[in-house]
Amino acid sequence: MSDSRASSLQESLQEPILGPLLESINSPDDVRQLDTDQLKLLADELRAFLIQTISQTGGHLASGLGTVELTIALHYVFDTPQDKLVWDVGHQSYPHKILTGRREQMSSLRQQGGLAGFPKRSESPYDTFGVGHSSTSISAALGMAIAAQKNEGEESKKVVAVIGDGAMTAGMAFEALNHAGSLDANILVILNDNEMSISPNVGGLSNYLARILSGKLYLTAREGSKKVLSQIPNMWEFAKRIEEHAKGMVIPGTLFEELGFNYIGPVDGHDMDTLVKTLQNLHSLKGPQFLHVVTKKGKGFAPAEQNPCAFHGVGSYDPDTGESLSKGSTSAKKAGPTYTQVFGEWLCDMAAEDKKLMGITPAMREGSGMVEFSEKFPDQYFDVGIAEQHAVTLAAGMACDGLHPVVAIYSTFLQRAYDQLIHDVAIQNLPVMFAIDRAGLVGADGPTHAGSFDLSYLRCVPNLVVMAPADEDECRKMLNTGYQHKGPSAVRYPRGFGPGVTPVEKGDARFDTLPLGKATVLLSGQRVAILAFGSMVAPAITAGEALGATVVNMRFIKPLDENLILEMAEQHELIVTVEENAVAGGAGSGINECLAARGVNVAVHNMGLPDRFVDHGEHASLLSQCGLDAKGIKAAVTALLDQNGTQTYCSQS
Repeated sequence: MSDSRASSLQESLQEPILGPLLESINSPDDVRQLDTDQLKLLADELRAFLIQTISQTGGHLASGLGTVELTIALHYVFDTPQDKLVWDVGHQSYPHKILTGRREQMSSLRQQGGLAGFPKRSESPYDTFGVGHSSTSISAALGMAIAAQKNEGEESKKVVAVIGDGAMTAGMAFEALNHAGSLDANILVILNDNEMSISPNVGGLSNYLARILSGKLYLTAREGSKKVLSQIPNMWEFAKRIEEHAKGMVIPGTLFEELGFNYIGPVDGHDMDTLVKTLQNLHSLKGPQFLHVVTKKGKGFAPAEQNPCAFHGVGSYDPDTGESLSKGSTSAKKAGPTYTQVFGEWLCDMAAEDKKLMGITPAMREGSGMVEFSEKFPDQYFDVGIAEQHAVTLAAGMACDGLHPVVAIYSTFLQRAYDQLIHDVAIQNLPVMFAIDRAGLVGADGPTHAGSFDLSYLRCVPNLVVMAPADEDECRKMLNTGYQHKGPSAVRYPRGFGPGVTPVEKGDARFDTLPLGKATVLLSGQRVAILAFGSMVAPAITAGEALGATVVNMRFIKPLDENLILEMAEQHELIVTVEENAVAGGAGSGINECLAARGVNVAVHNMGLPDRFVDHGEHASLLSQCGLDAKGIKAAVTALLDQNGTQTYCSQS
């Protein structure tokens, strides 16, 4: 699409469609004033509004389109926010935001100072739990259900967790189910199943069964039978088995029944009448309840229905055709591959050379750049689902018996497998390589997805080599270096494009490595040495040129090039470290420790992410706010040089 056509389309999309019913909804109290026929009309209006709004702001579309009817039905039946509604992940929660007083703010979605892309407690009382990472809803909801039992006057409150089928692949979800089933807490878990076949399980018979199984007649008879049959030896166990067998013939709920839940479903998640009636029945029930709802990702928007993966997270698009309006953007025009693409190309090249390479991802094939690899080398590709802990220990097991595992994982998700990284990989000094994407700030996704801490939590782990590339070519060389290392290694790189240094694509040079633990001087200057890590090398060069400073590309966070650090300290009056990571415990802290251990007295200033969670916004703007662009680095160094007594040791910003 041409830039002019994209511009004209964007100009014509300033007023989202707002139907008369949706316009009257300012809170769930207004939803509860409607009848069920009006709820269906509201669903149509809400879906149209969502399609057009996200076409302008970008965001997560397909999942939300699939939960429109479910969201309306939940707010209609339950007395939110007194009753607690806990969303998992948050991709499916946009309709919830619209119905809970934030409709007019949707144009600010994921923008600096605007609505967050995920539920956020400080944003609305209807957002009962802040999310971003997967599979937390059942644990959080169970905690709230227990609190309702313990808090005087709150015993009648209901708690509902809505979890997607992808999130059910995480062990944490089953840990919570296992615990909840052993308690008498009043919790309803709704499985939003948007991947399984909608037929033959969902239809008239299935919906009828769901209403029957959640209704008072069935449950009264069931409980009465329990009391009678439990007095007769062996009869209750026999009757229970008969019931489970009968249920198992028509519904896939045996597992959840065994965990202690009363399983209902599957029901059609787009059938408003069935949803409302079933939820009304469940509202009055005590103890753990499980409702299986089948929805369609992208429901009501043909491009998203046909390709829900592509419309999971989107930029601006034409709401009529689904065609992207971001094709003419500056970032898309930038020369060369993204860091993610560099990794994906390297993975395919290395897999062709080494049949023992095994690529592992915790449900992030597309985001981690592994689509081509999965198609070309299916026998070497493992998607373990949203199970980061399992991914790391699986890799450790592979490495024990001679395979060469590569774990492709986002920085923020590696946090969830930290014990496995230490206990199963590092202690055993196993050759597992971590390709860590989304390092540093990630822009619109905000603090739940930012890779702000990996240098801090990786640097302290023995046996682990940690690298951060300054450009795309260096990224590939570091991947080669880590892969050939005989112990655990990590290469951490940011989202998106680098400076535009195209990696070598042909011949043996594709597999060049870097000398372990060696930094390189990029600019030679006076007074100040800027020691930069990874994504901060490019702005450091710009600042260094303006300042006449020395600039070093440190390359390795662990092991550090201690000899070069000592040389820089001897030749300069001020050392400035710069990293896109938390200052506390980060790469700069490693340099402080190196100098302190040798009794070197030189002024050191550590620059990095501030000691707070950086909110969502445009990436470049956030870096500027944190003082981590060229202008900010130059200003910080100039201020330090202008101060009297620059020998203040280890200052931070």
